[in-house]
Amino acid sequence: MKTSKIIPKVLRFLRPYSFLTLLSVIISAASVFLTLYVPILIGEAIDLIIEKGNVDIEGIVPILVRAFVCVAATALLNWTVSTINNKITFEVIRDVRKNAFRKLEELPLSYLDSHPSGDIVSRIISDVDSFADGLLLGFTQFFTGVLTILGTLIFMFALNPVIAVIVVVLTPLSLFVARFVSKHTYDMFKVQSETRGEQTALIDEAIGEQKVVKAFSREDEIMESFDEINERLIRASVKATFFSSLVNPCTRFVNSLVYAAVGCFGALFVAFGSGAMTVGTLSCFLGYANQYTKPFNEISGVITELQNALACAERIFDFIEEKPRTPDKADAVVMDNVSGKVKLDNVYFSYVPEQKLIEDLNLEASPGQRIAIVGPTGCGKTTVINLLMRFYDVSSGAISVDDVDVRDMTRSSLRSSFGMVLQDTWLMRGTVRDNISMGKPDATGEEIIAAAKAAHAHSFIKRLPNGYDTLLDENGENLSQGQRQLLSIARVMLCLPPMLILDEATSSIDTRTEMKIQDAFLKMMKGRTSFIVAHRLSTIREADVILVMRDGNVIEKGSHDELLAAGGFYAELYNSQFAS
Repeated sequence: MKTSKIIPKVLRFLRPYSFLTLLSVIISAASVFLTLYVPILIGEAIDLIIEKGNVDIEGIVPILVRAFVCVAATALLNWTVSTINNKITFEVIRDVRKNAFRKLEELPLSYLDSHPSGDIVSRIISDVDSFADGLLLGFTQFFTGVLTILGTLIFMFALNPVIAVIVVVLTPLSLFVARFVSKHTYDMFKVQSETRGEQTALIDEAIGEQKVVKAFSREDEIMESFDEINERLIRASVKATFFSSLVNPCTRFVNSLVYAAVGCFGALFVAFGSGAMTVGTLSCFLGYANQYTKPFNEISGVITELQNALACAERIFDFIEEKPRTPDKADAVVMDNVSGKVKLDNVYFSYVPEQKLIEDLNLEASPGQRIAIVGPTGCGKTTVINLLMRFYDVSSGAISVDDVDVRDMTRSSLRSSFGMVLQDTWLMRGTVRDNISMGKPDATGEEIIAAAKAAHAHSFIKRLPNGYDTLLDENGENLSQGQRQLLSIARVMLCLPPMLILDEATSSIDTRTEMKIQDAFLKMMKGRTSFIVAHRLSTIREADVILVMRDGNVIEKGSHDELLAAGGFYAELYNSQFAS
C-alpha cells in the first residue's frame, strides 16, 4: 500500500475532529507569528544600542516589554495546542482501535483460523501505539514546522528579498536528503513491524502452550525459534534506525550552510549596503535563518517517525479493511420457537478449494431426535458442527432449520437456538456466576444453582474460596480441565435451547462423573434435537441415529444395534474399543 493511499485513510479518521484540527492550525499560526515577531523586536532593540554610553533605554524598555508579552503568549498558545493535539490523537487512536476490534468480531472464522492470534494482537496493540506516536509528532511538529517555514519566508522577503532568495535556493538540498532517506526507510520499518508481529505470535503461542512445551522438553527449540526471530528483529530495527538517523545530521549540515550564507551576505549588506540593512536587521535575519532551518531538522526527524507510523498504519488498515463475513440478508428471518427439524441437502464443503472434505452429505433430523456422528479423526465430524452453527457457509447445497435455509435467517437467532458444549472449553475472566449465565444474563441465582447442580458442578463450586462469586483467571486457568468442562455444561443446562450440540462434551471428566452427566444429558436431550460427536462409542449407544463418517462422507447410518449387526466400519470401530 503506497503512502498516497494511506494518508486519505488517516484523514478519514480525522474528519470527525475537523473543528479541533482547524483550531489547532489557527492557534499554531498565531504562536508562529508571535515567535517570528520576537526577532524583529530584538533587532529594533539592538539598533537602539548605538555605541557605549549612547543607549536609548527609554526606547528599549517598551520593546522588551512587548517581547516578554509575546514570549508569554507563545508559551500559553503552545500549551493549548499541545493539549488539543493530544486530544485529537488519542480520540483518533481510540476510533482506530475500536474499528479494529469491531472488525475482529466481524471477521469470518476462516481468517482467524489462518492468521496467528499474536500477529492480530500486535496489529491492534503495538502497531496502533506506534501509529499514535507518529500521529502525535505529526500534529505537534509537522504542522508547526510548515507554518514556521512559510512565516519565516514572508518575514525574510519583507526584510531583504536578495538574502531570502539565497536561503530558498539552498534549502531544497535539505528536503532532497530527507526525502531520499525516508523513501528508503519506509520498507525497512514495514519489515520491522511485520517481524515484531511474528515475535508477538510466537510469545503468545509459547505462553498459551507452556505446559506442552515443558512436557516435551521443547524449551531449547522454542528458545532457538525466539532467538532467530529476535535476531531478525534486531537487524531490521538497527537497519531502519541507522538509515533514518542519517536524516538529522545531513539536514543540519545543509542548514549550517544556509546560516553561514546569510551571515556572510548580511555582513556585506551592512558594510556596503548604504544603510539598507542595519546590525539589528542582520541580527533579526540570523534569527530567522535559525528559525527557518530548525523546522527542517524537526520535520526530517518527524518524517522518519512518520515512516514507521505509516508502515504500522498499513498493517492496521489492511486488517480493518479485511473482507468481513457475509452479512445477514436484509430480509433475514428471526427464528423463534424452533421445533428442531434440521436438514442437510447435498452439502459440499472444503476449507481449501483444492482439498476435498465433505461431499454430497445428506441428513434429516426430526424434532427431538438424537443424532450421533462418529468416525476417525479428520473425517469431518466437527466440520459438520461448524456448518450447522454457520461458522462456515457450505460451498454448495443447503442446510435448513424448520424448512428455512440457515443463510436466510439471522446468525444470532440460529445460534441462540443451539446449545453447544465443546471439547475445548472457553471461560472468560469473571466470576463463576458470570460464566454460567453467559447465555442467559438475566438468570436468577436459583436458576444458576439449579443448572450447576444438573451439571454436577455445584459441589466443587461450593468448595471454591468465594463459591459462585469466585473470580476465574483468564480461560479459567485456576480450575482443572474437568471443572472447566462442567461449567461449560452448566452454561447450556441454564439456557436449554431447542437444539443441542455436544462435541466430546465429557472428554475431560472422570468416568463416575461422566455417568452422572450422561444421565443429565438424557434428561436434557428429551424433546430436543441433539447432535453428539464422540470418539468414545459407549456414550452414543442410546442415540436414535448414528452417522458413521469417513473422508467427509456418511458411509453408514442406523441405530447402534443395526450397525453392529451389519458388521461394517462402525462394528470395527466399536469392537476395537471394547475387544477383550
